[in-house]
Amino acid sequence: MKFSIESNRFPLFHPAGLDDVKDPCPVFDGRMWHMFGSGGTVTLEAWNIFHATATALEGPWTQQDLISLPVEGSGVAAPGVIFDGGLFHMFIQTEFMKPGGRCAHLVSYDGFDWQAQTEALCALPGTGEDGLYDPHPAVIGGAKYLVYSGMPQFASVPQPDVYLARSRSGTWYGPWDRLGKIVDHDDIPHHNARGQADYEWGIEGPQLVELPDGRVLLNATCFLPNGPRGSRQRVFLAIADRVEGPYRTLGPVLHPQNAGENGHSTMLFLEDKLVVMYQCRSAETGHRWRYGILRGTIGIDTARAMAEAA
Repeated sequence: MKFSIESNRFPLFHPAGLDDVKDPCPVFDGRMWHMFGSGGTVTLEAWNIFHATATALEGPWTQQDLISLPVEGSGVAAPGVIFDGGLFHMFIQTEFMKPGGRCAHLVSYDGFDWQAQTEALCALPGTGEDGLYDPHPAVIGGAKYLVYSGMPQFASVPQPDVYLARSRSGTWYGPWDRLGKIVDHDDIPHHNARGQADYEWGIEGPQLVELPDGRVLLNATCFLPNGPRGSRQRVFLAIADRVEGPYRTLGPVLHPQNAGENGHSTMLFLEDKLVVMYQCRSAETGHRWRYGILRGTIGIDTARAMAEAA
């Protein structure tokens, strides 16, 4: 059984003055939607923090000034943001294709001006978290979590898996207890395997959402084992009875109509619909990254049937 897509709009808009936009994270503050992401160019892997606002998810979106964060690093990008208690909380990586790195925590009252807080997590040299990136906050069972990609030491290409941490204080300020790896390469059969001759990349862009029946839905990005490079990246879903797993994949949810690929996304449940804001590049956009939005259904019974059939 497949995830049922009811609508899919791509591209959502074309950014002004930027080659690419990636890592979309829409957040509602009770009055308007804010889109946070990475804006820049894949040509040089140079990124700033993208920001746009709208009264509806489909737009029209008003592009705001790029956000200047008081955070240092060579790969400050991919913000994971949540609005809670009248504050925006942003968790963001400081490095990307390098070992090391931190998960920085910032807060804002309006989504425009940000103040740095105590860092949430840092890499653990010589472990499966020798480097970390793509953090995203989640509330599961009333507890506050950070889900992120962690990668072991590598010689040429990073091979990240999905890791989890829980706030000991029950607030977004931590401290954070590491719960370890929750999704490994071997758990996702439609993902390229370690040791594959033409291995491309690992599992990244993870996000968690609690379902009404208490189970947990994972949204992340895999890389298919076959096909030319530039066509393998896919958004996929997985489900678990507990936030720590084990997770059972529901498979990729969206395949580009034209030559291209899609990836890092944020999912929301609105009015019983699953909404996925994703990044995609295709022939339609000159293979530049743009945002898209799809709405569909994945009812509780449907999700269970999909998991049992996986």
